[in-house]
Amino acid sequence: MAGIFKAYDIRGIYGTELTEAVAYDLGRAFVTFLNCKKIAIGRDIRPSSVPLFEHFAKGATELGADIIDLGLCSTPVSYYGNGSLGCDASVMITASHNPKEYNGFKLCRERAIPISGATGIADIEAIIAKGAYAPKAAVPGTVTKVDVIPSYCEFIRKNADLARPLRICCDFANGMGTTEAKVFEGLPLTWTSLYPEPDGTFPNHEANPLKHETLDAIRAEVRKGGYDFGVAFDGDADRAGFIDEKGDIIPMDMITALVAEDLLRTHPGATIFYDLRSSWAVKEVILEHGGKPMMSRVGHAFIKQQMRENDALFAGELSGHYYFKANFTAESSSLAVLCLANIVSRADKPLSELIKPIQRYVASGEINTRLASADAAAKVLATLKDRYGAQGHAFELDGLSVEFADWWFNVRCSNTEPLIRLNLEAKTEDEMIRRRDEILAVIRG
Repeated sequence: MAGIFKAYDIRGIYGTELTEAVAYDLGRAFVTFLNCKKIAIGRDIRPSSVPLFEHFAKGATELGADIIDLGLCSTPVSYYGNGSLGCDASVMITASHNPKEYNGFKLCRERAIPISGATGIADIEAIIAKGAYAPKAAVPGTVTKVDVIPSYCEFIRKNADLARPLRICCDFANGMGTTEAKVFEGLPLTWTSLYPEPDGTFPNHEANPLKHETLDAIRAEVRKGGYDFGVAFDGDADRAGFIDEKGDIIPMDMITALVAEDLLRTHPGATIFYDLRSSWAVKEVILEHGGKPMMSRVGHAFIKQQMRENDALFAGELSGHYYFKANFTAESSSLAVLCLANIVSRADKPLSELIKPIQRYVASGEINTRLASADAAAKVLATLKDRYGAQGHAFELDGLSVEFADWWFNVRCSNTEPLIRLNLEAKTEDEMIRRRDEILAVIRG
């Protein structure tokens, strides 16, 4: 069971690693750890989500917690339910983009503050291992169904400011993105749906827009013409990938820049975070539109904490997570879509032309190298620091980053595997290729 407790969530193969008995114990341990009284619980469409909900709720209510059953929803809706209903905790039952045999739990405190491995998941694991649960309540808690999707849609829809009607294509990948698309109803925004039928077996393709092969269908549809852009959601719809009107994939940091531009129009001077793997252009665009750019480390728990500490309006992550202060400092894929739609609707040129001026540099993309052990990965970081740290501006917000006049790189160790992850950017393609190969030669020895 120990393997299911991850850095950011609890996740495993249903029926073997993650069982109904584990869900029951998790419900008891969650209430024991937080002493929470009101828990909002949403779930995705996987067939295993219902029994996992029932057993988690059984454990939690036995200890006196009341459950607000949000039913089928996206992860952003579960965050909204947590905050808007005044809950002191929430749970989303999902394995996000993982294959159909997986399921999991995303855990939050009040106001959608995430619980990570370092801030509670390890403690919850220890409670289960020791059987150190709080005693059963004299009066068990209740389970009440509440549909927050209409109020979520109304809340997010207020951010729409479309200067003209738009047409988009949405690939829902049989996941929970259809929940996010309800926001578009009643707006001058029409959409074509690919794979809209929720199906937890994900029969058409993996619900993961980070894998470019999963975008083949939406790219082909957009290339038929008549669309302003396309959006592909992951399984629980807390991530989104975007396609321009030509059917070309837009790098996710470029979307961060455009969303920031839209938000800064109505929130001048606001603080905007971008993750440290993002292009230099993101910082530049934020500055050009009067914002205050700040760099974040990778990972939603870290980003949300930094946003709260700095009262940030928005943050974008290279993995396609877009975080908004408006949604309790958590993701809202539909709000990211609306911000992009606002920009496109006001422009006298298509999205591909809006992106072109901010694609100022050449990125390597994330390159993973598997090493023999975590110790070997740490030694590589030390070698790179010795070799490059004094030559450029070096910092260790997350792994090792070094910036030079014409290029920069970041190297991080994986949280879960002996992997080194390299991201590198340069002013020219030749420089990027030369520096990429130079750094990889050090990493791969």
